[in-house]
Amino acid sequence: MGNALSFVMPRLKQQDNSVALGKILKRSALIFLIGFLLNWFPFIRWEHDSLVFRGWTYTNDSGVVIGVRVMGVLARIALCYLFGSLLVYFLGLRGALVASAILLLGYWLLCYTLGAPGDPYSLSGYFGTAVDKALFGPEHLYHGEGVAFDPEGIPSTLAAITQPVFGYMVGWYIQQKGKNYTMLRNLVLMALAFLVVGYAWSLAFPVNKKIWTSSFVLVSTGWATLLLALLVFVIEFKHLKGWGDRFFDVFGKNPLFIFVLSGVVPRLLGLIRIPNPAGAKPVYLSPLSWFFHQVCQPLSAGNGKNASLIYALTLVLLYWLVGYILDKRKIYIRV
Repeated sequence: MGNALSFVMPRLKQQDNSVALGKILKRSALIFLIGFLLNWFPFIRWEHDSLVFRGWTYTNDSGVVIGVRVMGVLARIALCYLFGSLLVYFLGLRGALVASAILLLGYWLLCYTLGAPGDPYSLSGYFGTAVDKALFGPEHLYHGEGVAFDPEGIPSTLAAITQPVFGYMVGWYIQQKGKNYTMLRNLVLMALAFLVVGYAWSLAFPVNKKIWTSSFVLVSTGWATLLLALLVFVIEFKHLKGWGDRFFDVFGKNPLFIFVLSGVVPRLLGLIRIPNPAGAKPVYLSPLSWFFHQVCQPLSAGNGKNASLIYALTLVLLYWLVGYILDKRKIYIRV
């Protein structure tokens, strides 16, 4: 996202403030809205043996109150794009980097001082959970950890905002220096600097994706930059192009649509109930869970990890095929 921003920002800065800000706000709002509707989709659910409307909140069969999740991956992307773009637009690259450093240090300070004494960086001790509960209510948070906690909540977004700025810096630098070995060397050095600082910081502020720690921001940015440098070297300098780059190119041309599709398909298929052939719980299987139990597990000779790998690769290929068809027809869905 930040890398792409380096191509868009020069055009935005040539426009009036109202026009440029309107485009940034519109794109951010659309991405947030798409993510929110995806969390609510398909708007109906099974209640005993009937399909009913999935309300803003409802009580499941176990008596637990569940609500539509407000935040999520797309909501996080929308907020990071919004504030990352505004930092670069108004402050320029240098000012945005200074602001990013303040955000990362400030987030560390908040986690340490407001978190549980002696254990501020755990799920139970993280200060941000109380903030997200107050903003959205516990029923509207992610429950995949067994507790009400949101890995894409508002407090941790403070650190995540900096990553589009770092991505912008990398993209801007590549464009400024052009395709040469000096640029590539400095790109590697930049990546190593992120990694060294990130891992050193992790001694005091551990690398933790769940709460998106500042050290995680630097380490993940470092590895992403190093991977980008490797791809530039292989594809642009050594011209080792083939089926590999063409395969992944499909995902890059319709990324938002394919991401949404990967959420829509399981939710839609989840409305289809197939009696469990094993006659055990769960009583019903969705087509995807049936495929996992009846196809993937037998193919893997009962090895759970291999079955999961077969299942995952099958879905990736399915979404790739949809993306490939769209690409062949020159259909690109953007916001």
